[in-house]
Amino acid sequence: MTLILTARWQTKDSHTLASYESAGGYEMWKKALGMEPAAITEEVKQSGVRGRGGAGFPTGLKWTFVPQNTGKPVYLCVNADESEPGTNKDREILERDPHMLIEGSLIAARAIRCKTIFFYIRGEFDLAYRRIVTAAEEARRAGHFGQNIHGSGQDVDFIICKGGGAYVCGEETGLISSVEGGRGEPKVKPPFPAVKGAFGCPTIVNNVETLAVVPWVLRHGAAAYKALGTEKSPGTKLFSVSGRVKRPGNYEVPLGYPLKQLLLEDCGGMQDGYTMKAVIPGGSSTPVLPADIALGVNLDYEAMAAVGTMLGSGGIIVIDHTQSMPDLLLVLAHFYSHESCGQCTPCREGTGWAHRILQRINAGEGTAADLKLLESVASQMSGATICALADALVMPIRGFLKHYRSEFEALLRTEVQA
Repeated sequence: MTLILTARWQTKDSHTLASYESAGGYEMWKKALGMEPAAITEEVKQSGVRGRGGAGFPTGLKWTFVPQNTGKPVYLCVNADESEPGTNKDREILERDPHMLIEGSLIAARAIRCKTIFFYIRGEFDLAYRRIVTAAEEARRAGHFGQNIHGSGQDVDFIICKGGGAYVCGEETGLISSVEGGRGEPKVKPPFPAVKGAFGCPTIVNNVETLAVVPWVLRHGAAAYKALGTEKSPGTKLFSVSGRVKRPGNYEVPLGYPLKQLLLEDCGGMQDGYTMKAVIPGGSSTPVLPADIALGVNLDYEAMAAVGTMLGSGGIIVIDHTQSMPDLLLVLAHFYSHESCGQCTPCREGTGWAHRILQRINAGEGTAADLKLLESVASQMSGATICALADALVMPIRGFLKHYRSEFEALLRTEVQA
């Protein structure tokens, strides 16, 4: 199996510059310095690389949205604010191979004619933060970025920004608001960041995993990348598997890989004494699948959409038979209510309202009317906010009630008729 992101994870001191350069690191950056930006963009576009932050938008196409000759600087924001529950892939890239990410970011910067990279990292990350800070200093001292890089006349700066632990800053415009020094609040689109982003200038926001594959694409070519995965979902992807499986962790597999094979073979199946009840396939905001459906689906964008869920960020949460679905949904509602920035009324009020309803239901104090109210609140939240945080709770609500409604109904108290 071809490994791109995890190929060096078992190498001693894989996070150091010496280790990375010994494996050909930064050679593609030097190559990119001699290429036309449009040629780099076209190679990535032809490869079919899609954004790995959750949306799955074609990366090369996104880069083409940057307007030319506006007289304004162009910025690249690296999104390392990995806050989606169940997802831990970007953190491990930062800890194990940060130079691969830095090189990919530099190549992307060249492609969009950017001279300033803002690297935005989740505030709770410790080792990952220390690794990227050290790696950036190593790369700077080696002349891989800064002024007149390797005598090319090119200048690129790399600025590390540490977040304050807000989930909403994982959304690209919320991230940009934080980079600008303001409250981490998403912005209305359009205009989209590629046209008007950080400090009013054209800005591309890319996920860690997205950028980390760029050096491989440039080295091996678009056709080699496209040969992996499926026609519409090419390449490999990292999946973070959690829950009561025997070998949880991050796994890199080609897109289109059977979820059953990943969970039952690669992860070793369920721990002794536990059976699989359900699977959340793409991070906590994606709709849940009962085990029988989950074990029959492949890991790609189209296959997931066909069964009513999303590949998302690749955070696979395995739910075992001992767990209460109403209790799990209560936990998610508490999380999203807590993380709402409060800017949009449907989200600010709706997430809290949903949480209180679920508290009543889980306490045995809810009624059939509460269940209907929960569905009504969800319908009024959906698509009614600036960013997708409200929908990040709506999708679990709908998924849990679709497949496990009987568990919620079993907790309802009987209404006394007058």
